[in-house]
Amino acid sequence: MEKILRKFKGTVVSDKMSKTIVVKVDAFKMHSKLKKRYKVSSKYKVHDEKNQFKTGDVVNFVECRPLSKDKKWRVVYSAE
Repeated sequence: MEKILRKFKGTVVSDKMSKTIVVKVDAFKMHSKLKKRYKVSSKYKVHDEKNQFKTGDVVNFVECRPLSKDKKWRVVYSAE
């Protein structure tokens, strides 16, 4: 039985930590009563082993085992 991994695509907003980047993921939700779309965003701390991604890069990342208290994601590749 294969484990289902969550995958996201987002923009790097911070690369100041060692081997860690902060990635912002934007999504649109629909209001239940008004039926109007609105934008929501979430920030994730993602493991970047080689420190190769800089602020502004678009990256894909997947779920992995916990690497620290906040880091449960790792970069797969750049989306550009």
